[in-house]
Amino acid sequence: MHRESSEPRADWERKVADQGLVFGSPAAGPGGVQRPYWDESVNYVFSLDEVLALEADVELLHSMCLDAVDNVVTTERYRDFGLPEWVWPAIADSWKRGDPHLYGRFDLRYDGSGPAKMLEYNADTPTSLLEAAVVQWHWLTDTHEGDDQWNSIHEKLVERWSQLTDRLPAGQAHFTWSAADSSGEDHVTAAYLQETAAEAGLDTVGLAIEEIGWDPELKRFVDLREDPMSTVVKLYPWEWVVDDPFGRHAVESQPNTLWVEPLWKMLLSNKALLAVLWEMYPGHPNLLPAFLDEPGFLTEYVRKPRLGREGSNIQIVAPGMEHETGGVYGKEGYVYQLFDPLPEFDGMRPVLGAWVVGDHSAGLGIRETVGLVTDDGAAFVPHRIPES
Repeated sequence: MHRESSEPRADWERKVADQGLVFGSPAAGPGGVQRPYWDESVNYVFSLDEVLALEADVELLHSMCLDAVDNVVTTERYRDFGLPEWVWPAIADSWKRGDPHLYGRFDLRYDGSGPAKMLEYNADTPTSLLEAAVVQWHWLTDTHEGDDQWNSIHEKLVERWSQLTDRLPAGQAHFTWSAADSSGEDHVTAAYLQETAAEAGLDTVGLAIEEIGWDPELKRFVDLREDPMSTVVKLYPWEWVVDDPFGRHAVESQPNTLWVEPLWKMLLSNKALLAVLWEMYPGHPNLLPAFLDEPGFLTEYVRKPRLGREGSNIQIVAPGMEHETGGVYGKEGYVYQLFDPLPEFDGMRPVLGAWVVGDHSAGLGIRETVGLVTDDGAAFVPHRIPES
């Protein structure tokens, strides 16, 4: 694994916009200098052996996470996740029914010299999907003919929708995002997911979550045409849904309304998962020690809010590297994870976003930043596997 400079395509801005990447505030480079969010002036290079090892790590981590969900449901330890008590039985029901899931993204620490370390699992509303699945693939074919890329995300999404077709009522799905997201990233991601479902033959409808209605007589959600919404694919976190006045309808209308991602994924997208995994698999080479509500034996650690997002409310405690970010999270409690700083390449720190579709590893996206915390100032950079 190493980082290389490369010459951006002359018309790269138009090309990535044509491929749907129409959002992205400038990222931060060394010295605070702005850089494009999509930055093809650099790329990361991996050997095939490294990618094969990462694929195996991701598949193993995903299976461990599913075992952790089963453990939490069996032992009813929902309180450790800071979730409202009224939703606990519905989470258990969702898991026991086997409500279908679509995709997720592991954030990993990796420098090419050892096993990947799990930092967290974005299993409910992961973004940076279009960049990983489509934009970097076109960059590769335009600039490095003959090279390969760890990237079967698009094909696996279409295949996954085909597998789920028989489980989706009426063969139709509504795709929703929040209009409050001013960046447009959630809308773009939901639209791309909608495109993959349509390619698989599903009838699809897109609308903002604020436009969803509730029919109190028939007790079902309806769209702007007042058509029933039997399958809802949401890019809106479950913890926000259950905190909304309509959240009880979303929970109690199941399984007549099928939600993707399913309710049981509240457990995977919660940082408490990190501590549960460490309890279940102490010393595992793909895990970092993690504890609930206190550092345990850790003297250098990262304190993460259970429901934090985009690097908010992170505290790093380590000699000479103390750091804390602001935000609105933390009232739900914290998880303490061993501080293992991201590796540094040319003054930048990459985090590997390893994608899972269904139950299989599917590809890689890389975001890098100057600082110790990967936040909304990170840039997305492509990767490649040189032709052997």
